[in-house]
Amino acid sequence: MRALIVEDEFLSRKVLKSFLMTLFEVEIVVNGREAIEAFRLAHREKQPYSLILMDIMMPEVDGIEALRRIREMEDKEGLAPKVKVIMTTALDDPQTVMKSFYDGEASAYIVKPVVKEKLYKELEKLNLLSK
Repeated sequence: MRALIVEDEFLSRKVLKSFLMTLFEVEIVVNGREAIEAFRLAHREKQPYSLILMDIMMPEVDGIEALRRIREMEDKEGLAPKVKVIMTTALDDPQTVMKSFYDGEASAYIVKPVVKEKLYKELEKLNLLSK
């Protein structure tokens, strides 16, 4: 399985990669624009991601907009199953959470700092981790 980490903060990228590297083939990008391109390329190469961990607040294209464009691509091109997307943010803002869930169809949401046990619990709920 492949996972894409979309995170502009170096330390967060490093921590998330350490949590996922034994479970997934991990790739990292630093903003939403790169995430959209990585998603498109992965499908073109017939090696789609099973998981995307997407920070909400990033430069260039934020996580909510990137997720919207990824979902749009999935719908337009009939890509199924849809990739599981866990949104991550340092903000504890219910309005942002609702927007990422309802507008972007996020699969889950985790407030930073991401704790390994919490991440693994979400992966289990999404059937990406066996007990």
